[in-house]
Amino acid sequence: MNIPIRNTTILVLGDSLSAEYGLKRGSGWVALLEQKLAAEKISAKVVNASISGDTTTGGRARLPALLANHHPALVVIELGANDALQGLPLRLTQDNLSAMAQASQKTGAKVLLVGMQVPPNYGRDYTERFARIYTEVAQAQKTGLVPFMLKGVADVPDSLKWFQADRIHPLEAAHPVILGNIWPELKKVLR
Repeated sequence: MNIPIRNTTILVLGDSLSAEYGLKRGSGWVALLEQKLAAEKISAKVVNASISGDTTTGGRARLPALLANHHPALVVIELGANDALQGLPLRLTQDNLSAMAQASQKTGAKVLLVGMQVPPNYGRDYTERFARIYTEVAQAQKTGLVPFMLKGVADVPDSLKWFQADRIHPLEAAHPVILGNIWPELKKVLR
């Protein structure tokens, strides 16, 4: 089924998980998204503004210029993992995600928030509170939500087979699974 969208720009604001860290160019989920859009005959341009190592603070700082330059119809926000890795306050992450959603919506763009989870070694309380941030922001800002970007990759018994040697960045083979998590929600938001 075709989605009635013409000349749409989709802005992906993410970190290394969207910036193809350790992968050959054109093999990450964002590149696969472009192929999927073409296959579905959806006329859309994807701008990948993802930077390895970026935090929600960095994304928030970069977003106004990206919105002004690209006038996206949809902003996909895939940030927060590096906040957790750096031990940044959860309130800061939540405030930044909310501010990015609001700034995008003020320009008329729809927003899809792509959630992340942290490993259990961060402690149960932190892990649960971090995961809730995405749901809370999505509900408060009325955005689309992918609860966990790495579902079927990081939460399976043999998860190490999906990751590069650093055990943080997914291998190329994991990116179709990642797109499979994101695509249904992205398609809903595009409508």
